[in-house]
Amino acid sequence: MALTPSTMLPLGTPAPDFHLPDTQGKTVSLASFKDQPALVVIFMCNHCPYVVHIRAGLAQLALDYAPKNIALVGINANDARNYPADSPARMKDEVAAAGYTFPYLYDETQAVAKAYRAACTPDIFLFDRGRRLVYRGQFDASRPGNGLPVTGKDLRAALDAVLAGRPTSEMQAPSLGCNIKWKPGNEPAYY
Repeated sequence: MALTPSTMLPLGTPAPDFHLPDTQGKTVSLASFKDQPALVVIFMCNHCPYVVHIRAGLAQLALDYAPKNIALVGINANDARNYPADSPARMKDEVAAAGYTFPYLYDETQAVAKAYRAACTPDIFLFDRGRRLVYRGQFDASRPGNGLPVTGKDLRAALDAVLAGRPTSEMQAPSLGCNIKWKPGNEPAYY
């Protein structure tokens, strides 16, 4: 497994807009989350071993923070033609199997992934109420095979800081995972 790190988009960056279909065909946009105090955007997919590794922890995090009105959205930007395990139909199956309670969107053109400068799966971005980036990086230090438990410690600490009105730590470790599966000829310049 080749490791690709996140690009570490500069803190303070405004959340790029998106209008993408979820697994039910409903369009979800950045404005869909206007009333939440924070928004987590995770670029993910169905088959990446790094996403599969944190999948239960991610589902639990969504459940734990739902009462706090935190919005979470997953976005799959992988080329489904060359990676059929990441097709929209399989995404629907993944939502059911993983127990995801958050919208899981498909970025067919990969334009949204490029706007976020997403590079890997999982690639995690946390925006505050004003939709400014306050955290980008790893879920926690657990990786397939390293023996560390999946806790979501890093993202949870950032979420708790936002909810308490405190700044997030500036010490943020990049996420590591599989590269986004870009369509041939669609690889971004930053990649």
